[in-house]
Amino acid sequence: MNRWTAAALAACALAALGGCASMAGKTEQLVEVHTILDHREIAGAGCVLSNEAGRWFVNAPGRVRIQKSEGKLTVHCKRHGVAEGAEAVASRFDAGSLLGNVVVSGGLGYLVDRKTGAGFDYPPVLTVIMKPTAAQAQASQGASGGNAIY
Repeated sequence: MNRWTAAALAACALAALGGCASMAGKTEQLVEVHTILDHREIAGAGCVLSNEAGRWFVNAPGRVRIQKSEGKLTVHCKRHGVAEGAEAVASRFDAGSLLGNVVVSGGLGYLVDRKTGAGFDYPPVLTVIMKPTAAQAQASQGASGGNAIY
């Protein structure tokens, strides 16, 4: 193999990787978590976020940097003695990255992005609807005399 052939092959390999989001994109994402109870935001809830790439902790409202993944991101929040809630959000594949991967690399970049999570994004703001814990529900019922007024 002569020098020109090797240079041409190297240039083709670099061009094939050019459309891959894992080369230009990031494998991490900053997400913001909010917790809502009875149409109001509550502070001080501890939240665990997890997907197939790992597990992260944050006090809501707050921000945390997570590892992107093709799979769902589950968020479980709890404020001791007050409320708890859970949500699951799907990741979305970036259409621009998909088109670039198919055109430039023949789909090879898409396979790489699925593995690294670079071509996927979660919503930047996550809202967890909280439900009162059993103790809190009983306390609020006792305080109102057991009759709900709407």
